[in-house]
Amino acid sequence: MSRLITRLARAAVLIVVPLALAGCGINTIPTKDERAKAAWAEVQNQYQRRSDLIPNLVSTVQGFAAQEREVLVAVTEARASATQVQVNADTITDPAQFQRFAEAQNQLSGVLGRLMMIQERYPELKSNQNFLALQSQLEGTENRIAIARRDYNEAVRDYNTEIRTFPGAIWANTVHGWAEPMQTFEASASAQTAPTVSFDQPAAAPPPAPAPLPAPAPAAEPAPAQ
Repeated sequence: MSRLITRLARAAVLIVVPLALAGCGINTIPTKDERAKAAWAEVQNQYQRRSDLIPNLVSTVQGFAAQEREVLVAVTEARASATQVQVNADTITDPAQFQRFAEAQNQLSGVLGRLMMIQERYPELKSNQNFLALQSQLEGTENRIAIARRDYNEAVRDYNTEIRTFPGAIWANTVHGWAEPMQTFEASASAQTAPTVSFDQPAAAPPPAPAPLPAPAPAAEPAPAQ
C-alpha cells in the first residue's frame, strides 16, 4: 500500500511541477524570443525581395535614361553595400551590427527614391510596361518591408519588456541566462521626409538693367546782340 502511495505521489509531482512552472511563466521568454526571431526573418525576407528586384529595375531605366549614370551607379553601389553587411542570429542583439544593417538599408531606400523620380523626365520610360511592372512590385515590397518592420518592433518590445519586468526578469537571470535585449528599427531623419529631387534647369539670371542715358547737355545761351 505504501508503495502505491509513493508511486502516486511521484506521479503527482511529475504532473504538478511542470504545470506550476508553466503557470509561473518559465516558457514565456522562449516563446516570445521565437516570435521575435520569426518576425526578424520576415524583415530579412522582404529586404532580400527588394534587393532581387533592383538589377532588373536598373537595367530597364538604363535602357531609356543611360545618361542618368550617377543615380544608376549610386543604386548599384548602395545595393552592394546592403548585401555585404553581415547578418546572423546575433545581429538583433548587437547594437553596432544592427545599426550597420539598418543604415545600409536606409541608404538603399534613399537612392531608390531618386531612381524612381527619374521617370518624370522620360515619358517613354514612364509608360514602359516592364518598368511599370517593376515599379508596382517595388512599391508592394516597400509596403511589405514597412509592415514587417512594424511587426518585428512590436515582437521585440514585447520580448524586451518580458525579460526586464517581474516575473520574467527572474527567469531571464536564472533559467534563461541567455536572454539578451533585442534591437528595434528607428525611423531615420531622412526616412521621415520624402526626398526632394529636382531635374529642372536652374532659372537663368535676369539680364542686367540698361545703364541710364546721360543727361542732355544744357543748351547754349544765345550771344548778346552787338
